[in-house]
Amino acid sequence: MRKIVKLEPTAVQTVQRKRVAAYARVSSGKDAMMHSLSAQISYYNDYIGNRGDWELAGIYADEALTGTKEDRPEFQRMLADCRDGKINMVITKSLTRFARNTVTLLSAVRELRLLGVDVYFEKENLHTLSSDGELMLTLLASFAQEESRSASENQKWRIQKMFEEGRPNTGTMLGYRLVDGTLQIVPEEAEIVKMIFADFLAGMGRNAIMKKLNRMGIPAPHGGQWGENVIYSVLHNEKYTGDMLLQKTYILDHISKKKIVNHGERTMYYVENSHEAIIDKETFSLVQQELKRRAAQYPSSPAKAPYLFTGLIHCGLCGGHFRRKIVNASSKYAKPAWMCSTFNRYGKQACSAQQIPESILIAKTSEILGATDWNRETLLENISEIQVPGPSRLVYVFHDGRTQEITWQNPSRRESWTGEMRQKAREDALKGAKERRKNGKTH
Repeated sequence: MRKIVKLEPTAVQTVQRKRVAAYARVSSGKDAMMHSLSAQISYYNDYIGNRGDWELAGIYADEALTGTKEDRPEFQRMLADCRDGKINMVITKSLTRFARNTVTLLSAVRELRLLGVDVYFEKENLHTLSSDGELMLTLLASFAQEESRSASENQKWRIQKMFEEGRPNTGTMLGYRLVDGTLQIVPEEAEIVKMIFADFLAGMGRNAIMKKLNRMGIPAPHGGQWGENVIYSVLHNEKYTGDMLLQKTYILDHISKKKIVNHGERTMYYVENSHEAIIDKETFSLVQQELKRRAAQYPSSPAKAPYLFTGLIHCGLCGGHFRRKIVNASSKYAKPAWMCSTFNRYGKQACSAQQIPESILIAKTSEILGATDWNRETLLENISEIQVPGPSRLVYVFHDGRTQEITWQNPSRRESWTGEMRQKAREDALKGAKERRKNGKTH
């Protein structure tokens, strides 16, 4: 007799896969290093993806930042994702890729251990959640930090010896290239240097010279657009006279890598006639005197409290920030307006964003907030940024991610003029007509 047994389906147990992320870092912006970063990303994609019990939680990669710094954006983003429970394990090439600073390394690892996140260092074959992980990490990280300090000291010694011998440690500057330890003139760049000095002595300011070079399509020394600070550094650089002042700056320590202006804390070396000059010393001296004269004429004003919209308005055309400026500042009809910093510095050819009267910004913000008695503190509590995507448009972005677009209309010139302004314009026109008639009779 045939017997049939009904087999009830059993629940298929799902295997909880471990969420594994990778952290990669290269310490230089050179092409070879960028290739290395790309190779690391490709390697971890395959390495994690080929494990059936692992799930790729992300690859975090920092470029051109040293392991002794704590402001690595991808590293910080990885820590934030670990805190949010998105990652169970992090894989990285070695201790020196993770951090060279013992304090930074142990602080991060200990926090991750408390979160239950394991960090695996491939080169050292070390898991931080293992029983001997903490002791090994302390020892290995100390060695890594000492290695970083030793390398830094060797580099300092090498540079110091070069300075003592009257040799520069770099030749990256407009007009010269370092060839066999000596600065050699680059003729086409030397002409640009001469033009900058001549224009400045002819009365042009740094902003005007900057705009002229950008209009001419001449790239800045490191590429891209010229800035006033680059013009300033050219005008102050004594190397254009054939002399060199060495060790103007120094690195504070091997951990922070902070560059400090040398005000006498380190020995400086002045080398006369070390290379061929582009600017004669008399011209250079006249430029330094003119720089001092202009600086005395326009002294730096003390730091001011931020304006109502400072740091909030972003240009959708070029990505720059809007800044406050007084329009018709020399007139009694002067009014504050906000304009794109790119437009303000480089002109309409760089960014065509229109300026926005502050009165309109205040009125439209009042509409958005539904109040008229708000201040900057209230604004910052509600709004994260104000975007300007195009003409007569404002997009308010709230802290919760909501956005609200609003349009505005600049009042016509006729509507914005007061009776007093119209009377002044008529008087100016009559005065101008009388002057023209008088000059016509004279000639």
